[in-house]
Amino acid sequence: MPATPSQQGVDAVSERTQNRAQKSERRLAAQLAAQKAAEAKRRRQAWAGGLAGVAVVAVLITVFVTIGQNDDDSKEQAAGTPSASATAPAADAPPAPQLPAGADPALGTKPTVAAGKGELKKLTVTPLIKGTGPAVQKGQTITTNYVGVFYKDGKEFDSSWNAGQPASFAIGVGQVIPGWDQGLVGVTVGSRVQLDIPAELAYGNDPSSGRPTGPLRFVVDVLAAQ
Repeated sequence: MPATPSQQGVDAVSERTQNRAQKSERRLAAQLAAQKAAEAKRRRQAWAGGLAGVAVVAVLITVFVTIGQNDDDSKEQAAGTPSASATAPAADAPPAPQLPAGADPALGTKPTVAAGKGELKKLTVTPLIKGTGPAVQKGQTITTNYVGVFYKDGKEFDSSWNAGQPASFAIGVGQVIPGWDQGLVGVTVGSRVQLDIPAELAYGNDPSSGRPTGPLRFVVDVLAAQ
C-alpha cells in the first residue's frame, strides 16, 4: 500500500533529523579527535622541553666537572713546580761586587767585624788580605766596600754592603775622615784592611753631631783606584 503524503512528510523529516544527528556526531567525533591530538602534541612538547632541560643540566655539570679537573691539575702542577723565588735570587738582594782581576774571592763576601780590645790611642792599619794591584795614591778616586762598627762594642753603624753597591770617593783630599785619608793611601788595589781610628781622626766625641762618636773600626776592601 503506497505511503500517503502525510507519511512521506514524516519520513522526510525523520530522515533529515537522522542526517543532522549523524552530522552532529561526526562533528563531535572530529572535535574530540582534535582535542586528543592537541593534548598529545602538548605532551610531546612537554617531554621535549623536559629532555632539553635535562640536556642543558647535563652540559652544565660536564662543564663544571671539566673546570674543576683543570683547576685541580693546575694546582697539582703548581705544587710540583718550584717557585721562581726558590730558584732565582731575590730581586732586592745586593748584587755581588765587581772584583779586580786576580782578587781574592773573599772580597765578594761581607766580612764579620768584631769589637776592639783595650784603649785605642793611634791610627792602626792591619792588612787582612793583600792585594796585587797598584798602590792607592793621594788624590785618586777609589772604589771600596766597607763595614763600620764602634770599636768598643762592635755594633755596626754603617756598611756599603747594606746599600747594595760600593762607595767611590777621592782619597787624601779631605772628602772623608782623616783616618781614611791617612790609612788608605799606599794600600794596594785588591786589599782588605782593618782601620782602627781614634775619635780625633774620626767624628770626634760630640753626640750632638748625629754621627757615630768615639773610636771606630772599619774593614775596607779596595776594589779600584784611578
